Amino acid sequence: MTKTSNKLKDYKKHRDLIKSTEPLGKSKSKKLKHPIFVIQKHDASHLHYDFRIEIDGVLKSWAIPKGPSTDPSKKRLAIPTDDHPLDYALFEGIIPEGNYGAGTVMVWDLGTYNNLREKNGKPLSMKECYRQGKFEINIDAQKIYGNYALIRTDRKQDEKYQWLLIKMKDEDADARRNPTSTENESILTGRILKEIEKEEK
Repeated sequence: MTKTSNKLKDYKKHRDLIKSTEPLGKSKSKKLKHPIFVIQKHDASHLHYDFRIEIDGVLKSWAIPKGPSTDPSKKRLAIPTDDHPLDYALFEGIIPEGNYGAGTVMVWDLGTYNNLREKNGKPLSMKECYRQGKFEINIDAQKIYGNYALIRTDRKQDEKYQWLLIKMKDEDADARRNPTSTENESILTGRILKEIEKEEK
């Protein structure tokens, strides 16, 4: 078993990938200059936003109930979920009833990111950032962009530590924007959730 396959063990254990149209995680992503960033709007038992960043061959993932904010004063709860395969970044459709995470999935935003953290003038690896429980990244996407911090807290939910997603103060910070309310279309297809649900059935 490869290291990547081992990281996807929980993803595959929780899903019937014969009944669900979700990616099997077999295909490799194209080598990009920068790692993948994606947010998927997910209308499951509760509507939420899945925040995913590429680290060591998989998409590290957090569920954000209220979605990301562009206002530095607003901290968003981020709950860790299973690592996902890289090709999940382009998954848009319906997870059938009876399956883990059943509901409609939209690719709400998509792009790349850069790691901002350094130690002694040298980049700190994303693996080490995860171990320390603190990311600072610059996101290059269409709806969410600029510098964001993702910080692990001491609080737990379902035996997992909760994190906070925070917009850092930079020229892209904007307390007036509310993209989760005003920008409801898929970045890939221009569809809203109801259109995806209707067309994918």
